[in-house]
Amino acid sequence: MEMATAKSSSIVVVHGSNDNGGVIRAGEAASSTPATTTTTTRQRLVSLDVFRGITVALMIIVDDVGGIVPAISHSPWDGVTLADFVFPFFLFIVGVSLAFAYKKVPDKMLATKKAMLRAVKLFIVGLILQGGFFHGIHELNYGVDIRKIRLMGVLQRIAMAYLVVALCEIWLRRVSTGGDIGSGSMLIRRYHHQMFVGLVLVVTYLVILYGLHVPDWEYEVTSPDSTVKHFLVKCGVKGDTGPGCNAVGMIDRSVLGIQHLYAHPVYLKTEQCSMDSPRNGPLPSNAPSWCEAPFDPEGLLSSLMAIVTCLVGLQIGHVIVHFKKHDERIKRWSILSLCLLTLGFSLHLFGLHMNKSLYSLSYTCVTTGTAGLFFAAIYLLVDVKGCKRPVFPMEWMGKHALMIFVLVACNIVSVLVQGFYWREPSNNLLKLIGIGG
Repeated sequence: MEMATAKSSSIVVVHGSNDNGGVIRAGEAASSTPATTTTTTRQRLVSLDVFRGITVALMIIVDDVGGIVPAISHSPWDGVTLADFVFPFFLFIVGVSLAFAYKKVPDKMLATKKAMLRAVKLFIVGLILQGGFFHGIHELNYGVDIRKIRLMGVLQRIAMAYLVVALCEIWLRRVSTGGDIGSGSMLIRRYHHQMFVGLVLVVTYLVILYGLHVPDWEYEVTSPDSTVKHFLVKCGVKGDTGPGCNAVGMIDRSVLGIQHLYAHPVYLKTEQCSMDSPRNGPLPSNAPSWCEAPFDPEGLLSSLMAIVTCLVGLQIGHVIVHFKKHDERIKRWSILSLCLLTLGFSLHLFGLHMNKSLYSLSYTCVTTGTAGLFFAAIYLLVDVKGCKRPVFPMEWMGKHALMIFVLVACNIVSVLVQGFYWREPSNNLLKLIGIGG
């Protein structure tokens, strides 16, 4: 996803309540050892940390290499690329983690209060990192005009998804009346209210996306020489999923205000808006009027489907909590993931295209299904086969994911290092190693 910091995705380490009502790190779970066929309840699920670490590494790769190799950078509009899988993977991991964090909730009100506080903290961090406060790595300044601060972003979206899914896990599950869950039907009965929430979110998203009338709209762009350009975008349609006249953008412009949206949307790389497509480039002479309009890929309506991704991850986590045998876990993950992939590709073939900026239903199914299969493969390799030493670097990155995101993906390290220069700001360490100048 496109960010004001010119990076594509983010990561968050979620915390929750442990069995004693305290605070644990997300990923503390019933982990398996290679020597046994069942799991113990006190070990850390290493595969989840590895999955998170691999996703962090993937985020860095697509951020740094995507400009050189557009095929792995974010899709300009319809379709998916490697970069488009990163953010759903993080949301999926958050959902899995929450199944462990709220495995037992002795005090629901206290757990709710803590979840809300964590979500607010994460949202604020997102505003600071992604709202425009930190400028580009070639600018030794900082600060943002509050009138133009970007309100949404990947950390803000993760905060919203975390809060909704945490509340679902705290409040919307049937209390066990005795005995372990031994079948899929029992699992559904216990968590059917959470699944109903997911269904409501999907239906709400589809009804608004395809049923809401999008009128004509206007916007202004101020060029570097202070010239103000005025644009009129002709719409007057329902159900349009193109860049200019979709309901996702309309809701954000109406609720958040166009001045608070992301000013460099990914559709600037489309053929209509760039002479160098799929790279950013000069506008064609016949470019549509919407090309220079702000659009937030982490908008309000599309966040509904992001919450659904997190909810699916939560159900995957429930399988770990309630089923102890490795083969049983992997089988259930694989069946659900393959069903999601089949549904997603079918929707795409029938015209509901995969689209990250809109977070379409087909995109949700394909990316979440892929996350489920990938997690099952990592679990088999790491927690079942015991192949932990080779993936230790990924495990370490997974345990320190938020720190890595803040320091690396948000350019904080680059900005700090570039602040030390010899005589002229351009003579800095980044220039010496060939990054800045």
